[in-house]
Amino acid sequence: MSYFKKYGIFYVFVCAAVLVCAAMLSRLGSVIAVSTTQAPAPVVVIDAGHGGEDGGAISVSGIRESGINLEISLRLNDLLRFLGAETRMIRTEDVSVCTEGDTIAAKKVSDIRNRVAFVQNTPNAVLISIHQNQYSEEKYRGAQVFYAAGSEDLAEALQAALIAQVDPRNHRACKPAKDIYLMEHVTCPAALIECGFLSNYAEEQLLRDETYQKKLAAAIAGSLLAYLEEPNEI
Repeated sequence: MSYFKKYGIFYVFVCAAVLVCAAMLSRLGSVIAVSTTQAPAPVVVIDAGHGGEDGGAISVSGIRESGINLEISLRLNDLLRFLGAETRMIRTEDVSVCTEGDTIAAKKVSDIRNRVAFVQNTPNAVLISIHQNQYSEEKYRGAQVFYAAGSEDLAEALQAALIAQVDPRNHRACKPAKDIYLMEHVTCPAALIECGFLSNYAEEQLLRDETYQKKLAAAIAGSLLAYLEEPNEI
């Protein structure tokens, strides 16, 4: 029996295996090259407004805004993480994030500056700040989104979702954030959501309701993730 007849089949298998491995390594190299050139994933920073000594607005039932903000923010954080997003929360308890100050006013200044620093020190951040509205007349109601410079598309997506999925009777439109320190001092995409009016009794009752809070979180999370999936948004 000749050498080829004896070892020919084995030789063919070896060559085929080498070619397959080479192809796999080539493809792996291409995948690695693509993955290393992709932009890093965005990190959603969730800011539950106020906290601690700064309770924010007081509802018609005597409930502090800071607590409602935190409940909605925690639900939003859980949902985003469940859906695979990377998140950071500025606060997870009813506390101020101030680090200095002897008076309430000084502590508020420290608090808001620390919030700005938190966002600015988070790579690839997208900021969602949760608040509640209040007015001297009870008739006003409805969620409204305010946006930082360059974040109008994000705000429009959030506003549309809040109307379509939470309250179709809401005719409010998103607006640029004016004289809002946090929105004016961050450089990432950022939106501040006033989820409703604590001065409106019917809406205040909804904002305190667990099911309604979940609806708000779902609308925010869904529209935010859809926005982030659009090319060149971050």
